[in-house]
Amino acid sequence: MNPVLMIVAPIVLSGVLALFLKKDTPIIKYIALGFFSFMLLFSIKLLSSLPKVGYLDLAKMLTVEKWDFVLSLQVDHLSVIMLILTSVLLILVTLSSWTMKGSVGYFSLLIFFAGPISGVFMSTNFLWFFIFWELTLVPMFFLVGIWGAEGRIYASIKFFLYTHVASMFILLAFFLIYKETGTFDMTLVKESMLASPVLIWWLLFIGFAVKMPIFPFHTWLPDAHVQAPAPISVLLAGVLLKMGAYAMIRMVVLLLPQQTEAFSWVILTLGLITLFYAGFMALYETHLKKMVAYSSISHMGLVTVAIGTASYAGLSAGVYEMIGHALIISPLFLIAGFLHQRTGSWYIKDMGGLMQKAPYLSTIFVLAGLAALGLPATMGFVAELSILIASIERFGMGMILIALGSMIGAGYIIWTFRRVIYAEQSTLIEKSDFKMHRIEFLALLLFALGIVVFGLFPSLLFDTINTAFVALSTAGGIG
Repeated sequence: MNPVLMIVAPIVLSGVLALFLKKDTPIIKYIALGFFSFMLLFSIKLLSSLPKVGYLDLAKMLTVEKWDFVLSLQVDHLSVIMLILTSVLLILVTLSSWTMKGSVGYFSLLIFFAGPISGVFMSTNFLWFFIFWELTLVPMFFLVGIWGAEGRIYASIKFFLYTHVASMFILLAFFLIYKETGTFDMTLVKESMLASPVLIWWLLFIGFAVKMPIFPFHTWLPDAHVQAPAPISVLLAGVLLKMGAYAMIRMVVLLLPQQTEAFSWVILTLGLITLFYAGFMALYETHLKKMVAYSSISHMGLVTVAIGTASYAGLSAGVYEMIGHALIISPLFLIAGFLHQRTGSWYIKDMGGLMQKAPYLSTIFVLAGLAALGLPATMGFVAELSILIASIERFGMGMILIALGSMIGAGYIIWTFRRVIYAEQSTLIEKSDFKMHRIEFLALLLFALGIVVFGLFPSLLFDTINTAFVALSTAGGIG
């Protein structure tokens, strides 16, 4: 299949489906599931076709030579890993949304989202990257703004404005790169070609820090998570945040390694602040979904610390944490959203005794929570240990304080278990029906399976991730 169709086809298909299908036509779910499955197979095929070092050329078209405006699609191990993660999450989000009302509009927007997000990970032209980067905001804005909770309009506008304003920093950096090098092709740009690498570094760092999000640019995310439908919270945490981390690695660390080395203390400091600040916020939170949102931000602090090492081991650990975070935090969001749907409450105090009423749901919640705090034999343990080792190698034994982040995580996770899972059964829990559609429960089981399998056999992921950074370090990108 022509790789360009992976970007264009979902955009066109989503418009056709939205125009010609009735509001709740069931076939839309199967079309979305089929397309995302094909997208996964395409991404796996790309992985098997990659050279050991460098990029695989996929397509080059729509050339405007005067401005170096070329739709250049190239992939390496890092970008294909992100394509596979995105495809898997889109499949699981589709399964998790099986009973969503207004399904044609909802799934059409999900299909639309698949186009530009594929472009973000395949494009190696700065301008096209930016176009795809901005296009991902459109479906997310409507998914939160239409299918969200009571404060959805405020949350969707805040999300859009924060991330769009941050994108202006990125666009300015891209034009500075073009002015100083004469090209928008990121594979040709080297730090030594730039006259103002410090300014470009800061512009890119701030732009991508908002998307990740890193403290103090994080305030849009709790609102977006709380108001978004639970499956869309999965996309926010599993794909949108990882898009920021991917771009941080690709265009800050690898494009500007000397400046990253000089400002690694900035990345490290903000990563640690994010880890501890969000952890303490989760510890004191009484709103269940907001607690999960702050937990998500705290884990992105760990990813930031890993990126700050600018080392082979640190970046590999960071990508593993990105994948682990996506699989771990997703069932927590889904279960929190399901509990709100059935009880009408978001608050932890209203949800005691869930284990007695919904034992299978509670078991998955406990598994994901234990993985989030770093229980051995889960992905969370492998990710946190890998980041701890890499950061100690880079910054010294003082980085043992990262382990305190796990202690804070243990605090808010176990405290939540005590109040939600094992406490005396509340009135709301007692009178609520927790029967879940089998397909939506299947999605939770698949998340749980991934948490355990990749926790017990981390080499299944690390072999591919390490290949990405071995190739990059061989080319001189990292140490």
